[in-house]
Order: sequence, then C-alpha cells, then structure tokens
Amino acid sequence: MAIEVGAKLEGKVTGITHFGAFVDLSGGVTGLVHISEIADNYVKDVKDHLKIDDIVKVKVINVDKDGKIGLSIKQAIDRPEGQAPPQRERFSGGDRGPRPGGGGDRFPRTGGGGGGGRPYKSNSGKPPYGKPSFGKPTFEDKVSRFLKDSEERISSLKKNTESKRGGRGAKRV
Repeated sequence: MAIEVGAKLEGKVTGITHFGAFVDLSGGVTGLVHISEIADNYVKDVKDHLKIDDIVKVKVINVDKDGKIGLSIKQAIDRPEGQAPPQRERFSGGDRGPRPGGGGDRFPRTGGGGGGGRPYKSNSGKPPYGKPSFGKPTFEDKVSRFLKDSEERISSLKKNTESKRGGRGAKRV
C-alpha cells in the first residue's frame, strides 16, 4: 500500500519513546508521531496521552526518501470549517511575572544589559554610572556595566557556595 502525504489512516501504537510514538499503519509500515504532533496542548510525557496497542487516527504529514513516515494525530482531528486549533500559550516577555518552573528571582535582571533595544532604566532615575546617556551607550559603558554585573554575580555565588561548605579551608567529609 502506497502511503501518500495528506492521507488520514488508522493505526496501532507499537512503541513509545520520550520524543514520540511509533504507529503501525498496515502491512508492517510504521510511522512516527512526534511529541509535538500528539495533541494541541503541551505534551510533557507521551505516556500521559498514548499507550501501546491504542488505535489512533493519524494524518501523514511527510514521507522521506529513505522511507521514514511522519505522522500527526492533532492534524487528523476533523474540525468544523473555519474553526482553528487552539493556540498554545506562549511567553510574550511583556509582564516579567514569575516563570514556569520557579527560580524566576534567582538572578534578578539588572537594567539594560545586552541589547534587546531597551533603554537602561535605573531605580534612582539617574543615568547609569553618573554619565549622561544621550542615545546609545558607548562601548566603555557596556563593558563597565558588564564587569559590574559579573562581579556582583560572582560574589553572590561565592558567598552562597562557601556558606554551604562551611567557609574557606573546611574539608568535605
């Protein structure tokens, strides 16, 4: 049986990996459903959505020259015309709230710092390092800001690691 791109078929899940699931289409022909093509929402673990021997409806999204077949479960779902699939939530970068996974305040952002086109903002309202900034900061301003930030981070790391080890010179047992 010739597998064509765009065809919707039924298959049986024969294997599950951390990156997707293998589906037996028919006659020993097997394709891969990548983890990003399993569901419209975020899939952390394939095993939460599929089990071995599940019968699934898939759509063929590509067939490589070497015989590899790419499949999609989420594209095989028949939706009414005009209804778009639900969009995944994306980080906009606008609100700077706590990030998923925690640790959002571990290394607090200091003003400006490495491009992005955003102007430097200090809490005091003064220009950085006592120099007036009319337009883009100079190379020297960027270097001095980088050095100050890196020294602060290094001293913070040293302070945290030394306190956990019991100070300088203490031997770990």
